[in-house]
Amino acid sequence: MTESPPPPVGAERPTLKTIAAATGLAIATVSRALKDAPDIGEETKRRVRETALRLGYRQNRAAVRLRTGKTNVIALLLSTESDVMNHTSKLLYSIADALRGTAYHLVVMPFFRDQDPMDPVRYIVETESADGIILNQTKPDDPRIRYMTEHHIPFATHGRTDMGLDHPYFDYDNESYGRLAVQALAERNRRHVYMIAPPRNHMYARHMIMGASQEAAARGMRFELADDITSDSSADAIEIDIACRFASNPPDAIISGSTTGAIAAVAGAERNGLHIGQDFDIAAKEAIRLLHRFRKEMIVVQEDVARAGNFLARAVMAAIEGRAADQGQALEVPQATDFRTGN
Repeated sequence: MTESPPPPVGAERPTLKTIAAATGLAIATVSRALKDAPDIGEETKRRVRETALRLGYRQNRAAVRLRTGKTNVIALLLSTESDVMNHTSKLLYSIADALRGTAYHLVVMPFFRDQDPMDPVRYIVETESADGIILNQTKPDDPRIRYMTEHHIPFATHGRTDMGLDHPYFDYDNESYGRLAVQALAERNRRHVYMIAPPRNHMYARHMIMGASQEAAARGMRFELADDITSDSSADAIEIDIACRFASNPPDAIISGSTTGAIAAVAGAERNGLHIGQDFDIAAKEAIRLLHRFRKEMIVVQEDVARAGNFLARAVMAAIEGRAADQGQALEVPQATDFRTGN
């Protein structure tokens, strides 16, 4: 539920019975409305939630766990290397927004570069500290997904796998992104593409590299993959790499897998006196509209991370409650017309 104001000091703590009396509904109806039960009408849910908020009702989480064995917590596992400025902040907000007015609360658990990504998953499962898990940056053969499947933990992933396991996911078609980015650069008569791809052990990196490299080969363009950086590298590292690579015989096109990477890449090229739109072009994707405010010449496509977060939240709630999701898997596919400059 959305946070509500606490009752005045000394006042009796509001209960389901208090809400029922204020709304004229049965206690069972109030309880089911607060749980977002599908058999309760949206108008009734809205009235119950507004009354609960006005009265300062807060669910006793310890009592719920004792009674049902549930925590009403969904854990979002995020790498600290994610594009926090753009992609991750939008994903976090959209998941939290989808959980507003439901019985569930969101807990964010970060994991670090020097940490085994399995650690937070094992912790949640072993301590039973969440009812379900959402994670991103999936790998083709992801041990986290195998572990959750084996332990029957409800989950949904932002990204696909190549494991032969059927599970809820939302993904962006990065193969199409790579292919269409090369097409957009070719339309500007660019011939040598330098890609700042995601870490290569991630599934979406495989898709992005495949789409871009195959399209470049089909068009007779040179394709070069950055070796020492990824789109998850720091902005400083990306800027230095681009500045060094573009110092002599520079490529005339860049594809970035992240918003931060795109900004840093432009800064690196400009350190050598190169001008975007003249000496080189860059294609990038973003979740929050920012890049055209930085350089209007950039070729940008919007990734609908808000849709992804909403989908994942609803998919994992359905899995927790043992009901069929409206849609268990979804893929956002960019189109050529989505690639625009700010001119």
